[in-house]
Amino acid sequence: MLKNKFYIAIISCLILSATNLAAQTLSLDNILSTIKTNNPQLKMYDADIQSMDAAAKGAKSWMPPQVETGFFMTPYNTKMWKADEMNPGMGNYMLGVTQMIPNASKLKADFNLMSAMSSVEKENKNYTINQLKALAKTNYYQWLVLNKKIKIANDNLSLLEYMIKSMEIRYQYNMDKLPTYYKAKSQYSALESMILMLQNNISQKRIMLNTLMARDKNTAFEIDEIYEIKDFNSVILDTTSLSKNRSDVKAIEKTMEINQLKIAAEKTKLLPEFGIRFDQMFAFGNQPQQFSLLGMVTIPMPWSTKMNKANINSFKIKNESLNWQKQMILNEATGMLSGMNTELINIKKQYDIAQKSIIPALKRNYDTAILAWQNNTGDLFITLDAWEALNMAQIDALDKLQNILATQVEIEKQLETK
Repeated sequence: MLKNKFYIAIISCLILSATNLAAQTLSLDNILSTIKTNNPQLKMYDADIQSMDAAAKGAKSWMPPQVETGFFMTPYNTKMWKADEMNPGMGNYMLGVTQMIPNASKLKADFNLMSAMSSVEKENKNYTINQLKALAKTNYYQWLVLNKKIKIANDNLSLLEYMIKSMEIRYQYNMDKLPTYYKAKSQYSALESMILMLQNNISQKRIMLNTLMARDKNTAFEIDEIYEIKDFNSVILDTTSLSKNRSDVKAIEKTMEINQLKIAAEKTKLLPEFGIRFDQMFAFGNQPQQFSLLGMVTIPMPWSTKMNKANINSFKIKNESLNWQKQMILNEATGMLSGMNTELINIKKQYDIAQKSIIPALKRNYDTAILAWQNNTGDLFITLDAWEALNMAQIDALDKLQNILATQVEIEKQLETK
């Protein structure tokens, strides 16, 4: 009996979990947070950054020592190796070690360069995050507007269904005409087809968002209906503020910094390096044991530093090119933002007019027409035309809302707001 209760409790929990999963509603913040955590493209950047940071730990390593061994000043005649009454023996067996000691400035310059390499990838990751966020927002807001269109379509289906049923009753008493009836039926079918199309579009948005979140593409979830129409008039659209926010510009600046570090590293190659060599001779016969201890230094000469000087000049020219690239991006971005902000202001005005004037007026026109038709003082054709005008105005207003949200997303992407 206890076992049965235990199994029933487990099954109930599973059913409740499945119900909650099916009814899962995600906010935009939930979706963006999941993308930032799970998206494989961002994980790829994390791995690259860790790889570069790991490589930087070995930047101060020395060259490995060089070990030498073999015969030194040894005659081919092996009989002369051994000592006798007339000859103390000839030849040596040598064991030597050579170690180059790198210049401390060179090690420091290499370490600074290797440590800075991942900074560009970090900014590239932030740039990709911004692109993914914009894509997610676009699909999210399109889904939100599609939901609103479906709600309007379902409301209109109920209205048409009421009209059609009323016409079927009124036709029996010769109070309505068949053409009007068939027009209403065709509009009813067109709305049903429209709803199917809108639902299919929502399925596409769900698949896209699941893909961005790196989840099963068929995972069922809904979105909330929260959105905000923003005002960007107070945003200062100058190159200074943009360069502080945009990751692509920061990536260019980091690349320029790395080029400066490469220049510093190339300059250290123009400095001398030192080395030490020790050789131990194991003499044959009665000869004394011998050794040699040598110091070495590399002397950069004009013919050996041509490549280093050419690389330095190349990095300087590359930085000049990168600086112009940065100015180009900022110039284009400020122009785009100015144009999009002007467009956003105009669309918002059109949306406000539609919401406050056009739709209420068409709604009153429709209410008047249907009331006249119900009282047998108006024509259903006029009523259907009034309904069609209202429906088109509502859909047009939602299209304007979609344009507003899409423009907001594009502006936020250009500003790279966090």
